[in-house]
Amino acid sequence: MHDTALENSKYFFETYTPGRSNLKIIEIGSQNVNGTIRVNAPADSEYIGLDFVEGRGVDVVIDDPYVLPVEDEFADVVVSSSCFEHSEFFWLSFNEALRILKSDGLLYINVPSNGGFHRYPVDCWRFYPDSGIALQNWARRCGYNAALLESFITLRKKDQWNDFVAVYVKNEAYVPNYPERIHLRRDDYLNARTYGSNSFTNPSDLTEDQIIAIRRLERLGEISKIASPQISSRY
Repeated sequence: MHDTALENSKYFFETYTPGRSNLKIIEIGSQNVNGTIRVNAPADSEYIGLDFVEGRGVDVVIDDPYVLPVEDEFADVVVSSSCFEHSEFFWLSFNEALRILKSDGLLYINVPSNGGFHRYPVDCWRFYPDSGIALQNWARRCGYNAALLESFITLRKKDQWNDFVAVYVKNEAYVPNYPERIHLRRDDYLNARTYGSNSFTNPSDLTEDQIIAIRRLERLGEISKIASPQISSRY
């Protein structure tokens, strides 16, 4: 698991679960591969990790990601990090997460918005800034009154990844229970959307990859301007 995925989960638990005890937390895609977001969950929570394969961090091995072996309205929190890109039908996984949440339950997802092709066992999707509201609207078409509390794209650190982060509450009636927002506690993001607003904070039409590429080209242009007279004088 890359650096920003771990950091983002830490922000999520610190922002949305302080003061709450004995939470039932389900993680979809929980195998510990170079790190796990489980370490950032409240220590007194009942944490259950689901995945396709046996391994560290996996409590229950599942056969079908679109039919989870969890009863309706079981969980207080469902989390999934660096997983939905590997789900062929992630919108069905999203609905399953909502199904197993309590009415006031929270869903946290962290999905790449860029990055290299990596198959576990497939790699199908990347999420853009409007993906969060699209999933909210999909849920509502399917009969869930879900609400997107916030979404944003994080800037990279040591690794290549820009993460799309989104937080939902299963029933919009419980939005007032969660007044805090992750992106208001940090400044390393683009295109943040928050509940009740159709506009973006730190808007950008360009991805960070594009911004970096443009800056490098501009820098090369500056170097070329400096180097050209020196080269011309030699020849």
